[in-house]
Amino acid sequence: MRLDHAAALLAGLALAGAGTSLALVPGGGPEERAAAGGAAEGTALHGAGPKAAVGALGAALPALPVLTPAGAAAEAERTPQVRGMGSAGPEDPRESSPAWSALVPEGGWPVRPNILWITVEDMSPWLGCYGDPVAQTPRVDALAAQGLRYTNAHATTPVCAPARAALITGCYATRIGAMHMRTGNPSKASLDADPEAYAGIPSYEATPPPEVRCFPELLRSAGYWCTNRAKTDYQFKAPATVWDQSGGKAHWRNRPNPEQPFFAVFNLGVTHESGTFERTRRQPEVTDPAQVEVPPYYPDTPAVRAVLARTYDNIAAMDRQVGNLLDQLEEDGLADSTIVFWFTDHGVGLPRGKRAIYASGTHVPLVVRAPGLAPGVTDRLLSFIDLGPTVLSLAGLATPGWMDGRAVLGAHAAPPPPFVFLHADRMDAELDRTRAVTDGRYRLVWNGLTDRPRLYPVAYAEGVPLMPDLHALAERGGDRPEQWQMIDRVKPPLELYDRHSDPHEVHNLAAAPEHAERVSRLRVALEGWMAKTGDLGLLPELEMVRTRLWPSAGGQPRTAEPTLVTGPDGASTLRCATDGASLGWRLPGQEGWRPGDTLPRVELAPGATVEAFAHRIGFKPSAVMTLRVPG
Repeated sequence: MRLDHAAALLAGLALAGAGTSLALVPGGGPEERAAAGGAAEGTALHGAGPKAAVGALGAALPALPVLTPAGAAAEAERTPQVRGMGSAGPEDPRESSPAWSALVPEGGWPVRPNILWITVEDMSPWLGCYGDPVAQTPRVDALAAQGLRYTNAHATTPVCAPARAALITGCYATRIGAMHMRTGNPSKASLDADPEAYAGIPSYEATPPPEVRCFPELLRSAGYWCTNRAKTDYQFKAPATVWDQSGGKAHWRNRPNPEQPFFAVFNLGVTHESGTFERTRRQPEVTDPAQVEVPPYYPDTPAVRAVLARTYDNIAAMDRQVGNLLDQLEEDGLADSTIVFWFTDHGVGLPRGKRAIYASGTHVPLVVRAPGLAPGVTDRLLSFIDLGPTVLSLAGLATPGWMDGRAVLGAHAAPPPPFVFLHADRMDAELDRTRAVTDGRYRLVWNGLTDRPRLYPVAYAEGVPLMPDLHALAERGGDRPEQWQMIDRVKPPLELYDRHSDPHEVHNLAAAPEHAERVSRLRVALEGWMAKTGDLGLLPELEMVRTRLWPSAGGQPRTAEPTLVTGPDGASTLRCATDGASLGWRLPGQEGWRPGDTLPRVELAPGATVEAFAHRIGFKPSAVMTLRVPG
């Protein structure tokens, strides 16, 4: 189903705008599309005036091969994977290289270790341990010196909520309907600027296939104490079975049994985009604006330098917060039994970082410290869809088949993929559709809405004090060639960048003859991924909700109420008519919910009552039911 849907859409994918179009098959009218098995006339794509069409790729890239629906399907079938959809693309020597081996600590991986996730908002690798001389980050630098530092880790998207959907499920947001920012919480800033900003944009929850779970629920079922402090923002309401505690007071210290292993998440928001706003309380000023490096796509003005310096000040404050958490581990005697992850949710919260599909928006720092694991640096290619499987692997659990990622560490570690895939879609009320693929060095970007600028007119981002200088830059047509991405009102269909020779990704190589073969290879991988994962971002958003997420429901479905079934052996089991529902239960008077469908006999004598609920992700939860064990 997913493959047929995406192949058909890919066949007719061309977006009219500013006189530029991109088509993935040759041919002209609906007859040719129908013969190719493509999209029928009238298959609209979400945007102001986009239409299904076919045509040539464009005069700039006449020699590139194109991929028919059959070719896209065949390429997708050739895509190697470990399980689920995989993060791999077409075959690469690294996939089967006998030289690859999993990293294993001296003495092997610990059994049921504690796991701490420290996530940081809106931050690129602006750290001393990544070679930034301005950053004042002694605690993260020390953590990196004790652990493994990843230099090729990537968010799946350059904005938080879709990225967090990928983190919590291990699935591409484009596969589960979570790619738009956001699905059910309109931006107040956008509505204040234009009360009609969200006209035609539905409010909904992302709804994965029924087998998908938030991975901490699997950890809880395996005996882990799971806490989240405190951001969720998953594009859907998480079932109450996901966390033992989620909120401002959640902590590993609250677990009732100090011997119980824990998975604890702490989200640090001091580096968020809003931390540069004038209305936000300033952190201590420790950065000299004269010392910051101004990226070539920015104008070098006092306002730009001041915002960059304030961003570094916020990073220094984050570093102190990380130190406090690591100190608590030491105080509790847990540092030697806890695996620590430190990473950010996407790139820096500044224009052309956050919301941009370039490395400035998706390349993230990642440090992992594990007891007995030798410190070092690795350039292994890694995506956010890999972090959930990795935590499960470290806890001794295999990666479920519905996850798209692969474990990086632990008992179930798998080889690295040859490619990482990326996407950027609607940002608040501003429509876009962009896809990208990187092999760690080269990045190919496909722009589906070429009539949209890169610098989205997102109302919330106008709070960053350097925005007036960027608007002035665009008005005067830029100061130097490297600023073309900031001033152009349209985008080319394809962009190719070499991060080794062009770390800021400002020199588009897509039309260079010497890169034609590379463009073709990356493009085939990208199209194969879009086809195989059934990219829902190719559908108009309202159509996606009505036909893919909530078909035939007339609105958001409600999860059926759970029932209690007692078998011949006396075992009591919860059942729900809604496929894929998470089931939770508790004894009367208890707080929190236990995940699972099998109730322990030792606590439930005949005639006892339990409270239970059911909740499929994306559906409304059922009512809480009071059920009686037959006696």
